[in-house]
Amino acid sequence: MAEITAALVKELRERTGQGMMECKKALVAAGGDIEKAIDDMRASGAIKAAKKAGNIAAEGAIAVKVAADNKSAVIIEVNSQTDFLALQDDFKAFVAESIEQAFAEKLTDAAPLVAARESAREALVAKCGENVNIRRLTRVEGDVIGAYLHGHRIGVLVTLSGGNAELARDIAMHVAASNPQFLSPAEVSEEAVAKEKEIFLALNADKIAGKPENIVENMVKGRIAKFLAEASLVEQPFVKDPEVKVGELAKKAGAEVVSFVRFEVGEGIEKAEVDFAAEVAAQVAASQQ
Repeated sequence: MAEITAALVKELRERTGQGMMECKKALVAAGGDIEKAIDDMRASGAIKAAKKAGNIAAEGAIAVKVAADNKSAVIIEVNSQTDFLALQDDFKAFVAESIEQAFAEKLTDAAPLVAARESAREALVAKCGENVNIRRLTRVEGDVIGAYLHGHRIGVLVTLSGGNAELARDIAMHVAASNPQFLSPAEVSEEAVAKEKEIFLALNADKIAGKPENIVENMVKGRIAKFLAEASLVEQPFVKDPEVKVGELAKKAGAEVVSFVRFEVGEGIEKAEVDFAAEVAAQVAASQQ
């Protein structure tokens, strides 16, 4: 039997998302074989879905499906507690079945998909011991739609007027890499501009102190212009050819970028920060009471 070291327990905990004491027990039962311990923990199905519902699921996967004619598409995010589960076949099958159903039923919101997939979700949770959630869904329709998946963590849909699916996919890849906040400068809200101005003035307070008002105004205008270019998709340098902007790239192909949707796993979800040493100390103390 292999020695059950703290490092081995920590590795199993990181790979499964389970508690330290549960991981130690699993390793003891598996004779120190971490792969067998993982299999045993997944096969036990001892944890009910209801008990996992309150656990934060901030990992997971993005899935996309585009129609054969490239005129409609769906993108979804399905969350798990650990990235380990997101890479397992059971979870992948749940995601694949979910995107197929969303596409076939032309769903435009996650709620009906969540309701329809609840039994399958509960079965998966019972089997894997992690909370799983279908978080969000967007359906788009248009003249030409292209999709890009970066691994399982980032997915993008881009809609064009004119052009072709290859161009739309190239721009979707750019969106995945550059993460623009807006489509064009015209779409940037006054609130966003005001916030950027406020941040600029706060960060450069020492540089602008004592300068004439017109000079400060020009400095602010310069920063806002740069912000609009950096934040807007059509103004960004294309990742494959930085000499041309995305908007210009589309125009050269007789196209116009109409919209984009970008999903990244876990964005906007507040993740709990866990202090491993403190958790170990707390669980050891509890076990001695």
